[in-house]
Amino acid sequence: MATEQIELAAATGPTPKKVLAVTCGNHAVHDGYSDTLYLLLPLWQAEFQLSYGAVGVLRALYSAAMAGLQVPASSLAAQYSPVALLAAGTAISGLCYMLAGASAGLTMLVISLLLGGIGASTQHPLGSDLVASAFPGASARAALGTYNFAGDIGKMAFPAGASLLLLFLSWRQTAMVVGGIGIAAAVAVLLVLAHAHPRHQPAAESPAETGDNPPLSAMKGFRTLLGVGIADSSTRMGFMTFLPFLLAAKGAPPTITGLALTLTFAGGAFGKLACGLIGARLGVTRTIIATKAATAALVATVLVLPVTGILVVLPLLGTMLNGTSSVVYGSVPDFCTPAARGRAFGVFYTATIGAGAIAPILFGALTDHIGIISMMLCIALTALVTLPLAIMLPATPDPAV
Repeated sequence: MATEQIELAAATGPTPKKVLAVTCGNHAVHDGYSDTLYLLLPLWQAEFQLSYGAVGVLRALYSAAMAGLQVPASSLAAQYSPVALLAAGTAISGLCYMLAGASAGLTMLVISLLLGGIGASTQHPLGSDLVASAFPGASARAALGTYNFAGDIGKMAFPAGASLLLLFLSWRQTAMVVGGIGIAAAVAVLLVLAHAHPRHQPAAESPAETGDNPPLSAMKGFRTLLGVGIADSSTRMGFMTFLPFLLAAKGAPPTITGLALTLTFAGGAFGKLACGLIGARLGVTRTIIATKAATAALVATVLVLPVTGILVVLPLLGTMLNGTSSVVYGSVPDFCTPAARGRAFGVFYTATIGAGAIAPILFGALTDHIGIISMMLCIALTALVTLPLAIMLPATPDPAV
């Protein structure tokens, strides 16, 4: 059976530049929402008297809902308007923050985080599809790179902005203001992209549809690369979730925590760009080994530094912490057949985001028993798990089985 590729109807829809601008702004909002949670977690712990394990569960609720519903969101977009679904997801994410700000207890906060994850699940698959449809062919790579970078801008801007608001407002009022930005972004998506009607064009049958496509589990290197991605995601999510608690233990106020998160995300944005170039020159294996060994060393270093020293180190740590992901994600097509590429990315995103959802729960429970310093050392060790896996990757990626 022939598959269908969704493309924007250029004759009646918005220009590609408008599509890219709106989807980039929307991406910034969603990634900003996801990472502003790191700033709020210590405040929620204090208000609701939570253990570290419970804090990990709160963070995982958002990530798990986002990870588990990305594939269903793509399926719904094939039946309904992807623009309307994307706008609805953005509005739901905004309502998540507004509901959190209005929460009278922990139950409402849990519901708001689940809703936020549901809304966030629409962003990556639908936003990427809209950009790829607006920029067909070779231009899609640059457009998608811009789109991905926009998410990092949101990661820097939202925690920084929220930390400034906390100087004048309570966390509840801050959450309301942040949530309002999502509602405005949803309206912008509808207004600007409303006439981006999908046009369906039949594509040629692929080996996947003729029964000639091998299972992902049989492809050389893919399972190993998936293991690297899972360990990398677990390290990143674990460290970012509990960095604010480490800073609080060292006496840092919420405003300094916001600055620390911004510095880390700024380093992460640079790392995604730089490590992609480094990976092309050094190769996947060497780049993974270099970035993850440096990550482990820098995580161990921040444990013994005062707050000022940590702020100095965080941009470099963010570079190494996030840089690996650009190399790993970008290598997925090298370890699967062309016909399996779509499934491979689906499996990879679901597995790595899912691991990032589970990791805070496990690390939080561990913190309740051994303390935050010892737990951070465990995160450093998790980063080192990627080293033997990277060595096991085929030296020359071969998509053939």
